[in-house]
Amino acid sequence: MSSLPAREAEVIVVGGGHNGLLCAAYLARAGIDTLVLEARPTAGGCASTVEGLGARFNVCHCTHSLIRTLPLVEELDLDDHGLSYLSTDADSVFSFHDGQDPWVLFHDAERTLEGLAVTHPRSVPGYRRYLADTLPVANLLLDILRTPPTAPGLAASVLRRRVRGLSRLLRWSRASASEILGGYFDDWRLTMPAAGMGPTVWGLAPETPGTGLAALAYSMRHLVESGRPAGGSGALVEAIRGSFEAAGGRIRYETRVESLLLSDGLIEGVVLSDGTHLRADNVVAACDPSDVFVRWLRDDAPPAASRIVRRWQRRSAPMGYQSKVDAVLSGIPVPTVAGGLREHIPGFDPVGHTMVVSPSPDELLQAHQRRACGQVADRPTLLIDVPSLVDPLMSPVTGRHVLSLEVLFTPYDHPGGWKSSSEPDRWIDLWAGQMVPDARDLIMDWRVTTPDRYETEFSLHQGYAPAWAGSPLDAFLGRAPELTRYRTPIGGLFLTGAGTYPGAGIIGASGRNAARVVLADLQGPTGRIG
Repeated sequence: MSSLPAREAEVIVVGGGHNGLLCAAYLARAGIDTLVLEARPTAGGCASTVEGLGARFNVCHCTHSLIRTLPLVEELDLDDHGLSYLSTDADSVFSFHDGQDPWVLFHDAERTLEGLAVTHPRSVPGYRRYLADTLPVANLLLDILRTPPTAPGLAASVLRRRVRGLSRLLRWSRASASEILGGYFDDWRLTMPAAGMGPTVWGLAPETPGTGLAALAYSMRHLVESGRPAGGSGALVEAIRGSFEAAGGRIRYETRVESLLLSDGLIEGVVLSDGTHLRADNVVAACDPSDVFVRWLRDDAPPAASRIVRRWQRRSAPMGYQSKVDAVLSGIPVPTVAGGLREHIPGFDPVGHTMVVSPSPDELLQAHQRRACGQVADRPTLLIDVPSLVDPLMSPVTGRHVLSLEVLFTPYDHPGGWKSSSEPDRWIDLWAGQMVPDARDLIMDWRVTTPDRYETEFSLHQGYAPAWAGSPLDAFLGRAPELTRYRTPIGGLFLTGAGTYPGAGIIGASGRNAARVVLADLQGPTGRIG
């Protein structure tokens, strides 16, 4: 007779990030007794909004785009739990460290072209060709994103589109972003922002094979309007949590999993860091897959999983390279490029939009070289926002505003460590250099989250946020099935999260897809529900 305690839940979900909560919410609403275990005092992970310095800050610098293509609001009644989105006039303002030739990406493709006709007239014909070629591919990719990753399901998505864009999607998924973008633009100021929103964020050079679908960055934003949840990115998390708990779901905070309980190659539950055993016949790990296969299983893997464990143990552990400065401002910072853009694009005010500051191609190459040595780039990619200009809830004090400054190429293994580094102060100078004079004087208080803090505060090993790095073809063929099909060789153990298909960012498809897989197993002829 087993010495384990009574079953704690039918399904335990480990990790309360947005994918873990989404998976749990779908399970609970299907009548499955579901328990979420979250190591932090609050849920949401890097999608959270936190209090600090008398204001509210998003943990990650992000607006929501691809997640808005999924029917989450309708399926989980998220609007009944307080979720609403705010939109801005433009998607992004693209600027450069040298301050020259900025341009604006609007959700409306024609308005984008109208602006380019003034700021980059030689690039307009290339942008029109780009739209003609990329929009069918982007539409197909969105269909695939909304489809559970099975070969029949993905094939059905292709047939619905009558194969439009399929050959390009497959070809581009193997190419590099630079190769694809270079076929349309000979001005690096049109290619570098796409690199900054794709390969650079992924930690890769745009010349890396397999990054080609990053070329869809602009067309995706023409198809899907970006938005910001009122009250911060964490409002999405709170709405999902509300839907989950309304369906009877439970969350335990400050509860860290140390290992898995196994019996005859099947999941029996989890072991917590304090030694407590929690029993469940099904566990969904909504965290870094390395935690599962390298740290939780250790030498206890059953024979069926030994091969996959060895494969994960051989993987080199990546290091984080992103940092974020949050600040409270006494006034509104104005970009130096604002005057020229107002003149060139009638009726447009550049203040209050997301601003991407890109290096030149040579500077980007240097940034990757320096990162390999643990050094920070002289001119790193910057993602700048003042979210309180769109959403007053982010700064409840009238007249004050919130700065969100994300800095890439800030490696975890920075020589001398981050605690004594003067780099964050330099980043503020880089930001101020992109604003009209005296912008630095607006800063009343600030704080910085460097990769070492992402490790200690968000359980990101070496400060690295896991990201699935495959292609749609990998998903179609079911390569690395633990990542693309969410099942593992251990019965009752499933994966979800940013390390699984379709990858990092605020997308949510992984959590939704994993819930469908778990439900299919539970409700099928061999399901373990009972």
